[in-house]
Amino acid sequence: MEVSPLLLSLLLLLIPSSAQMPGFVSLDCGGEEIFTDDLGLEWTPDQLNYGETAFIAVSNESRKQYSTVRYFPADPRKYCYTLNVTSRTRYLLRATFLYGNFDTNNAYPKFDISVGATHWSSIVISDANTIEMRELIFLAMRPTVSVCLSNATTGQPFISTLELRQFNGSMYYTEFEQQFYLSVSARINFGADDEAPVRYPDDPFDRIWLSDSVKKANYLVDIAAGTKKVSTKLPIEINSDERPPEKVMQTAVVGTNGTLTYRLNLDGFPGFGWAFTYFAEIEDLAEDESRKFRLVLPGYTELSKAVVNIEENAQGKYRLYEPGYTNLSFPFVLSFKFGKTSDSSRGPLLNAMEINKYLEINDGSQDGGVISSFVSHYSSADWTLEGGDPCLPVPWSWVECNSNPQPRIFGADDDFCIPLLGRKLSSKNITGNIPSDLTKLNGLEELWLDGNSLTGTIPDFTGCVDLKIIHLENNQLTGGLSSFTNLPSLKELYVQNNMLSGTVPSGLLDKVVNMNYTGNVNLRKGKTSGSRTNIIIGTSVGAAVLVIATIVSGLLLRKGRKKCYEHDQLGHPPAQGIHFSKCDAPNESAHCFSYAEIEEATRKFEKKIGSGGFGVVYYGKMKDEKEIAVKVLTSNSYQGKREFSNEVTLLSRIHHRNLVQFLGYCQEDGRSMLIYEFMHNGTLKEHLYGPLTHEQSINWIKRLEIAEDAAKGIEYLHTGCVPAIIHRDLKSSNILIDKHMRAKVSDFGLSKLAVDGASHVSSIVRGTVGYYISQQLTDKSDVYSFGVILLELISGQEAISNENFGVNCRNIVQWAKLHIESGDIQGIIDPSLDGEYDIQSMWKIAEKALMCVQAHGFMRPSMSEVLKEIQDAISMERDAGAVREGNSDISRNSIHSIHSSLNMGSLDLGRNDNFLSIDESVARPTAR
Repeated sequence: MEVSPLLLSLLLLLIPSSAQMPGFVSLDCGGEEIFTDDLGLEWTPDQLNYGETAFIAVSNESRKQYSTVRYFPADPRKYCYTLNVTSRTRYLLRATFLYGNFDTNNAYPKFDISVGATHWSSIVISDANTIEMRELIFLAMRPTVSVCLSNATTGQPFISTLELRQFNGSMYYTEFEQQFYLSVSARINFGADDEAPVRYPDDPFDRIWLSDSVKKANYLVDIAAGTKKVSTKLPIEINSDERPPEKVMQTAVVGTNGTLTYRLNLDGFPGFGWAFTYFAEIEDLAEDESRKFRLVLPGYTELSKAVVNIEENAQGKYRLYEPGYTNLSFPFVLSFKFGKTSDSSRGPLLNAMEINKYLEINDGSQDGGVISSFVSHYSSADWTLEGGDPCLPVPWSWVECNSNPQPRIFGADDDFCIPLLGRKLSSKNITGNIPSDLTKLNGLEELWLDGNSLTGTIPDFTGCVDLKIIHLENNQLTGGLSSFTNLPSLKELYVQNNMLSGTVPSGLLDKVVNMNYTGNVNLRKGKTSGSRTNIIIGTSVGAAVLVIATIVSGLLLRKGRKKCYEHDQLGHPPAQGIHFSKCDAPNESAHCFSYAEIEEATRKFEKKIGSGGFGVVYYGKMKDEKEIAVKVLTSNSYQGKREFSNEVTLLSRIHHRNLVQFLGYCQEDGRSMLIYEFMHNGTLKEHLYGPLTHEQSINWIKRLEIAEDAAKGIEYLHTGCVPAIIHRDLKSSNILIDKHMRAKVSDFGLSKLAVDGASHVSSIVRGTVGYYISQQLTDKSDVYSFGVILLELISGQEAISNENFGVNCRNIVQWAKLHIESGDIQGIIDPSLDGEYDIQSMWKIAEKALMCVQAHGFMRPSMSEVLKEIQDAISMERDAGAVREGNSDISRNSIHSIHSSLNMGSLDLGRNDNFLSIDESVARPTAR
């Protein structure tokens, strides 16, 4: 059977190895042989016939499983592994990704990974030699689980290893497990002797306990002075398999000066989570010594009431005590501190910690069960093996779905007709009867099963009231057409060349239907009522009518469109190689103003409102009261009329609410001018550290909204136009503010098209010094500049200064990076914000800014990624602002069904100002 290369899919049914614990599966993706690693884990190749494999040079034999990857096309499809599991059993699912420049492109990939219909995580590669790892704890509800890769933003989706680890009994049980997975955010072994993680066989379930000494950027910082490591060789009484392994509990950190403080980045947060700390007294205290301490969260003294006495709570030394919560809200950056009580002689002690985020399970498409039952009839066919949910995170290649949160395999989406079983299932040698499951698809609008080997009678589709188009021609179907009589939406019915019999029902003939039933020797035309006439009966007539209809509709559409431009606005032919396939092409030429008009509007260039290397900007007002800004270009701004005309052509075709509107041009007597809308509130630079700071200091939420506006404008230039447009001079003085305090990006006098096939714009850097660090400009150059702007928004400092950043530091990037990476974000926050901000939103922007100003362009995010982070920060800030203002009706995150479960312990490991609630009656910790 010939299979289209577009219909690649992945399916793997796994048999657990008997060489290790039951339920252990270790897939070496792209591997070629079975082997056992130095931990005693047996690895098997994924043995797929789909995707491509590549080899990576690894440092030693113990990392053999990372020496290969399996990668997939960067297309709109998803590629899934389907793993066998045991229902009603909990598992740890782990996926790892080592890029290693396997494709030799240095195109650091970004793509999504999903579990079934549930988006698990975005995989963003920022270092070719660093292993990215994602872990998920889930209760298996079905006999299989699908892990899918999709939505590649850059590079190609790939995977290095995929692992399943089965848990025992009630390990990681929560009362919410049927609605939420646990996405592992932190699992830390404090006081470890080295950076090596603790895992199998020390942990029988192969959980990976990372050492607190691992130098992972912004992972664990703000370590208090006096923190020291302690350890013991004596056994620790764990009492249960689900607790941390003994090796983890045999090490700890102690705050010899009375405190333990840390700042921890929590991947995937803010949100609701599950958190436990693990304590064991492993130091021998004298009879007159004690160790008592409290959790301290500055500004929230009510949370510091509970006292931890490890030896007392654990009922002895060298025994485990594990207070925590099964449901609590957490911030993006968790700062916590343990401080000893006044009557304690020893400082606090901490052995280990786990924090997991609740990840809401997406139930998938409404028709998922029906369509899965349908494909089960053809399980040997390649087109049925794509895996995962039919619609989420992206649809199967032969299915299209609507955009509802719980999508339907549907029909209409606005004005477009979306087929259910599209033409890709035509001529696929599908045999047997048409499954009756299809009749349960209430949203079905089109059915294309022509050109197969289907037999039997046609099922009754009466329940599919939206069914419009049916193609069943060229099969071996029998029976009659009576089941189609009661389809109110039917417009096309093609059943020619089958083995149908009987009479075409009059109820069907009376409908206005394009119909072809020829080639059925035992099927006869019935009588009609005469009140309605079929559009098509028979092949030749039908084809002719369809052709004519197509031609007529094409002519009508063409008549309603304006002629495409063959020349630019100044009468010159368009520049070679420039093709606007996605930018908004203008319906009219850019307006050509006369010099007299401009001179009158500006009162002979009376009011100067700006200047730069390009020339001078003047204020003007037209006769219709429209206010304008006139940019009078210096003689060296352009090399000649040709370059100026290309610039006008470019400007006239760019339309976006967050780009300053170009109104027209003037070119007379050797003078060249560009005319824009006037922006009443000046530049962002003036509001941050210019003259307008004294009139109106903008608060943090407004700064975030300005950043969002500007990011939308730049994202449009990068992704809304083909070829992409690079701004090249992005800075705070080129972000203008209108009368409503909304931001727009200006000054496209330096913009250049990123012509297809060119890796960079090899023109001289014409932007402000300090915003660029390379002479080779790409869209990532704009991202670098935008990162500088984000740092300006946080700090209120200009990008370059001889005075503000200390000795030997003139650059805002160097200065901010030193503070942020050391955990001292307060050291760069603009004092004029006066504390009116949510620290979590501030951290989110600060860390994204550092990603933007990475030294190499391929390590920087796209503008789309930056925009999403800004929007997340805005959401966090608005919720925090509502709390500050006493609004108790704010959203409580997406997990509306969960309420805090505080009876499991008293160590609240985090606080999000927006969501935290606590039972004041909790007086002391209790172990679970």
